[in-house]
Parts: sequence; structure tokens; C-alpha cells
Amino acid sequence: MTDYVIPSDGLISLPAHELSRKIQAGEVTSREVTQAFLDRIAETDSELGAFLHVSAEAALAAADAVDAQVAAGEAPASALAGVPLALKDLLVTTDAPTTAASKILEGYMSPYDATVVTKLREAGIPIIGKTNLDEFAMGSSGENSAYYPTKNPHDLTRVPGGSGSGTAAALAAGQAPLGIGTDTGGSIRQPASLTGTVGAKPTYGGVSRYGVIANASSLDQVGPCANTVLDTALLHEIIAGHDEFDATSVDRPVPAVVAAAREGASGDLSGVKIGRVKQFSRPGTQDGVNEVIEAAFAQLARQGAEIIEVDCPNFDNVMGAYYLIQTSEVSSNLARFDGMRYGLRAGDDGTRSAEEVMALTRGEGFGDEVKRRIILGTYALSVGYYDAYYLQAQRVRNLVAQDFRAAFDQVDVIAGPAVPTTAFPLGDKIDDPLAMYNFDLFTLPLNLAGLPGMSVPAGTASDTNLPVGLQLIAPAFEDDRMYRVGAAFEAGRR
Repeated sequence: MTDYVIPSDGLISLPAHELSRKIQAGEVTSREVTQAFLDRIAETDSELGAFLHVSAEAALAAADAVDAQVAAGEAPASALAGVPLALKDLLVTTDAPTTAASKILEGYMSPYDATVVTKLREAGIPIIGKTNLDEFAMGSSGENSAYYPTKNPHDLTRVPGGSGSGTAAALAAGQAPLGIGTDTGGSIRQPASLTGTVGAKPTYGGVSRYGVIANASSLDQVGPCANTVLDTALLHEIIAGHDEFDATSVDRPVPAVVAAAREGASGDLSGVKIGRVKQFSRPGTQDGVNEVIEAAFAQLARQGAEIIEVDCPNFDNVMGAYYLIQTSEVSSNLARFDGMRYGLRAGDDGTRSAEEVMALTRGEGFGDEVKRRIILGTYALSVGYYDAYYLQAQRVRNLVAQDFRAAFDQVDVIAGPAVPTTAFPLGDKIDDPLAMYNFDLFTLPLNLAGLPGMSVPAGTASDTNLPVGLQLIAPAFEDDRMYRVGAAFEAGRR
């Protein structure tokens, strides 16, 4: 362990809901809280690398606005008003650059805010900065950023997971009490597991993607991150809801995630049926992770839950199906970065054609992993291969969804490991794409099915002394179920 993990005292040690209560009661100001986290960033981030941009002036101005409302006796804008937040640099903002951790968008300033950002501002939540990530959210380690890698606060020689590396590391290091991430194949849950924080991927369509730089449009989902289940639920409720600007946004009530988290805090899981997926018991899973997950199931049973094994045979084909679909959508979405409209433009000296400038721009602006996925996706969509690859992958996607439906006929929630190992050393997998892709094995299925999932701290592995997360999965639009079980599990560990 290092001193980069949250200190045990002071403002930055408190959960977000407690900070909000203190702010509204006048015991502390939002400016004082925000400044405390800004100071923590200044002290630790030169080595940690969690932030790409820190918005101190804008964050303090937003905090002052909350303090003025408190002084005037006005009702708070939200249950988290005045509590600062770290924002993944994949959501566009008008007052800070949005780069997606790519050189091709270096310095880009958006003319509009993402819908989630608008909701955060309306909720009185100061945004203290934009966090680091794998370029265009493509990666599982935080090492694919075009600027610098993020390190794990528990061990600076190891990765914090990805692609939401910066947000998870900032939470674990006490640089922020709240965070926003995006999850395409596990990019919220996987770094949450490796850093000992909480991260939730809502049901697909439950949170607006408007203003989120697209990775794979049928898989991407914005989600809340924090250090407790209740804080995550409170943030979830703020950012969720229908958005007419997002064609994939679903017009239905937001699940009662906060009420579920409060109910679960009693620790009682009597009558709850929890599924254990047969296919998640795989060779290659670290012994220390297996031990923690076994202990987690034992705890859930002691709390009254019934543990039932469920069979999901099509999970064995998830890896190939996911990466065919994801890379195919990447090749389409990233075609817009061509040096003609915004961002980097290379080789435009007046002697080259538009096609040459585009090629030079994309060659210079994209990193190796992004190029790899563009090439794979373009191949899968090419004439003669579409039916053999992309269409087959979509069929597997449907079969995975059927497996989940059959499982949820038997159980209320599915639980299991979020990742097969604890945080691995920096550089360990960066030159082995297949090993990196296999690290996502347990998080991919629910993205293909559009289901909600979350990672909750489950303990530390005995063989590495590093965090392990318990993944919880619920049926579509039943996000409240995973919050109830997550809060109960969290309470049972105290």
C-alpha cells in the first residue's frame, strides 16, 4: 500500500453524501471541500496521472454558487450539491478541453456540453477536472493514453484498469469523491475492481450518450462512480433519464436506485436469489481473486441470500463476438476524425491532396491500439466478410441475451468476479493485445445484452494484497436490484 490511497481523516476521507450534508448544514462550505480535493490533486497527480485537465477556477466558481444558495436559505439543487466530481475526458464540455486522451483531438474545445454534464451543472456539482483514459476508451489498463499512463494508487508500479483509469484512480487516491465514467465492455467496472472503488454501468439507454465521444454506439454507456454504493446511487439518479437529443435514450422512469441502496444498507438479503454463472469459473483466474469471490458468496448466503448456479453456455463465445462488433463500430465512428473539420491536421502544406492529408492526420493522430481496432473493424465489415464475421457476432449477441433471460427466470441478481486477476504491472500486457482483451472476459457479456452491472469492493487478494471487486448484474431497467444487493454486501463487510 502507498500513501496515495485515501487518508483516514479530513474532508477528503468523507463519503459524498456526508460532505453534502455538511455543506447544506453550514458546517463547511463547498469552496472548502472543493479546495481540499484540488489540493490533494496538486499533491499527488504529478506521479499518479489521473487528470488530463484540472478546472480549479471553474470548480471554485461553481462551489461559490452553491455556498451562496446555502447562505440564502435556498433548497439544494440536488442531494449532492456542492460536492466536486471528476469527469472522464470522453464527455464534451464548453469550459475545458475534450481530448479523449488522443493527439488527434489535442486542445479541442466543444461548443456545447454533454447532456450528463448539463445535468451535473444543474445539480450544483463542481467539475474539478477531466480524467485520463485509454485513447478513445480503447484499452483495459490506462496505458493507451496518448499523454501518459495512469497508475494504481494502491501500487504505483501497477495499472488501475481501463479505459476509465483516471476516474477510478482519482476516487481511490482521494482526489475526488465522485466520478463519471463510460462503459463499453467493462471500462467502469474493471477499474473499479482494481482500485477498490464502486462503479456502475446503467442499463443501456438509461443515461444519455449525447455529447459522449463515441467508441461503439450500441455498447457505450455513461455511468456513476464513487467510494460507496449510496454515493454511486445518488449520482446515478442525477444523471439518468430520457434525453430527446439521444436516439438510444429510453423514455421510462429512472429506477429507484437510491431507495434500493438505502434499503440494502440494513444488510438483510432474505428472500433474494443470487445467481452464480457456471462459465465464470474459469482456469486462469488468480487464486487470490477466487478466494475473495468465494468469501463474498459465503457472506451473501449468511445475509440471507439463496445462491443458485446458472448455466449460460453462450458466454464461451462472448470474446470473439464482442470484439467483432466493437471494432466494426469503431471503424465507422472514428471515420469522422479526418483532419478536415476539427482537431489535428497534418501535412497540409498546400502540396498534398485532401486524401493525403487525411491519411497523414490519422497516422499521426491515432495511437497503435486505435489503429488496430479500426483495421480489424474495417476488415470485418468489408465485402465478402460481413456475413461471416459481423453478422455471426450479432447472432451470438442475441444468444447471450437469451442466456441472461433464462438465468433471470431463476434469480434476481447475478454475482461473480469483475476481472480474473488483481492489478497487473505496468507494461505487462501492453504488447500482447489478446492477453489484454481476455482481461475483460467477465465484464463483456452484459454490454452485449445491454444490462446494468456494477463492481463493489469485496476485499483484497491474499497473494497480492490488492483490491478485488464483486460484479453484480441485474435485468434491464432493474438497476435498483444491483444497488440493493451491493449496499447490503457493503454493509455486511463493515
